[in-house]
Amino acid sequence: MMFRRRSATLETLKSNAYGAFDRGELAAARDAFDALLERAPDDANYHYMQGLVCKYLRDWPRSLAHNRRSIDLREAPNESSLWNAAIAATALGEWAETRRLWATCGIAVPDGEGPIETDFGVASVRLNPWGRAETLYARRIDPVRARLLNIPLPDSGYRRGDIVLHDGASTGKRPLRDGWVPVFNVLQRCEASEFRTFAAFVDCRSRADLEELLTMRVPGIDDLEDWTGDVAYYCLRCSYGAPHRHRSADEIGGWDNERNLGIAAQSRHSAEKLLDAWAAKAPGRRIDALEACSAEPSAPPDAAGQWWDSPNDHEASQDEASQDDASPNED
Repeated sequence: MMFRRRSATLETLKSNAYGAFDRGELAAARDAFDALLERAPDDANYHYMQGLVCKYLRDWPRSLAHNRRSIDLREAPNESSLWNAAIAATALGEWAETRRLWATCGIAVPDGEGPIETDFGVASVRLNPWGRAETLYARRIDPVRARLLNIPLPDSGYRRGDIVLHDGASTGKRPLRDGWVPVFNVLQRCEASEFRTFAAFVDCRSRADLEELLTMRVPGIDDLEDWTGDVAYYCLRCSYGAPHRHRSADEIGGWDNERNLGIAAQSRHSAEKLLDAWAAKAPGRRIDALEACSAEPSAPPDAAGQWWDSPNDHEASQDEASQDDASPNED
């Protein structure tokens, strides 16, 4: 390998590095940019690219180091290097450096020594963008961290209330009330919420039954969402083995009484207590199953194509679930 590096021309090394990145082969791109930087250690663009590759690999120390070097080698500020350095510093919890970098970008954040927490408004975020993606709403607490407002679907591994680190570039738009908000790819979870995700499968004879359940609370319950109404790209009941049969649209008519719900709860006991109280209040209400969601957020693979590119701005892809019609809670 060392012989090849030394014998290859600079143009060949450059072609190898950028080609691997363009194909989404991140581990290969990191090695290729290392080889390129051995020959051109003071090229700011190569340091920027290596910082970018390491960001998508979540190799935060190296991403921060290469972006800092890219910044130092330039005569004028480079916004892309500054943003990526700030993202890496945020991931590492280097809060003094993070505040300094945001100030250099012209972004005001509160003074202090610990994590930044302010209000940058509501946005949409894309969980696991390298796989079976899901978009939902989140309240941004700094330029690249946000708290999830919806209850994520079971296989995402995320929870309502999680604080996540997202990329700095928007990858689309989603509707919110009378306008649109940007979509950001989530890079990783920073802090896990105390509220676990439970999937509840219930039978509701009427919309009024459902609405009553969605507004009920007992201690330990944070929120409920009707996944049947908001989002569905696969059959949750089948995946958990909850009893039911697939019915035609004619059989369902104007109301589907089989509802798949997401519950954000501190414990299974809290979720069971809520459901039992609801079922006991009126006849015809049935609880088919309650399942705890135990998945963890996935990690980006070394080679998965350019998942960081923007998909269609106005439509979710075939393999992406979205909660575009949901109204995020404002707490």
